Amino acid sequence: MNRLYHFPLSPYCRKVRLTLAEKKIEVELVEERYWERNPDFLRRNPAGKVPVLKLDSRTLTESQAICEYLDETSPEPRLMPRDADARYEVRRICSWFDDLFHAEVTSKLLYERVHKKVMGLGYPDSKNVKFGAGRIKYHLDYLGWLLDQRRWLAGDQMTLADFTAAAHLSALDYISDVDWNRQPGVKDWYAKIKSRPSFRTLLADQIPGFPPPAHYADLDF
Repeated sequence: MNRLYHFPLSPYCRKVRLTLAEKKIEVELVEERYWERNPDFLRRNPAGKVPVLKLDSRTLTESQAICEYLDETSPEPRLMPRDADARYEVRRICSWFDDLFHAEVTSKLLYERVHKKVMGLGYPDSKNVKFGAGRIKYHLDYLGWLLDQRRWLAGDQMTLADFTAAAHLSALDYISDVDWNRQPGVKDWYAKIKSRPSFRTLLADQIPGFPPPAHYADLDF
């Protein structure tokens, strides 16, 4: 049985879940409390991070590497372009979200408001929350600017860049931290992604003690 060791609100795990679902690769989802540093889990990934994908006889780690491996070994539908310049743009946007957006927004909002409580690390730092709430506006405006020029984030085709961005934004939407009215083009783009069959399991996620807002699973939000 293929297994994905994950945490439901991890954007990196969500990115892999979306890729697996798009490729129609069935996996068993195993929720992993990675911060507890379980010895069995550390044997799978000594870095102590999720996601970890057990696929046939292979154990795969690091979300970007996993997703690109899946795209090479299960090429339909293709999520990485054939053209080198187009692949560069996809990787650039993936890096933007996995590195910059995560540092400035995801870690300041989601991790402060949810992860700290789940991990028993105390209360949110109000300065971090305020910083993240300010920076997400800049990132939404940047997405709006990209989508004024393109059908999808990296060009005219849907790619891994779209799923990477959607993974981060969906996790933040779970705690109502995305102002979808700020950029109508971004809301329209997210509505297209959110309506895909691959998104269904994400919209069914439930974190004990943190019920999602009513609009979270609403396709006509």
